[in-house]
Amino acid sequence: MKLREIAAVLNATISCGAERIDDEVEMGYSSDLMSDVLTLDTDNLVLITGLVNLQAIRTAEMADIRAIVLVRNKKATDQMLELACENGMCILESPYSLFKSSGLLFQAGLKPIY
Repeated sequence: MKLREIAAVLNATISCGAERIDDEVEMGYSSDLMSDVLTLDTDNLVLITGLVNLQAIRTAEMADIRAIVLVRNKKATDQMLELACENGMCILESPYSLFKSSGLLFQAGLKPIY
């Protein structure tokens, strides 16, 4: 699924990394626990989270995740956007809850990790 499609399904805005909007992701993972994200061993993943701080960006960087959806109408800070852009990440912001976002993406065909 292209990031463009994810943005459309989630009524999301692109805060950073608009040049990656046509990138494909195969799977999604929803979590606010970054320690859980660090246990993942997969590529081509979008992280769906409500955690809005630098830890989310740093964790994504370490896990080689290039796309993050921030949910619950939360907005990335300027520091988060700067770090994400430096690392070539795409940040999307959705008004939907973590549960609804995950369900909509699953329904649209995005695969879960497990």
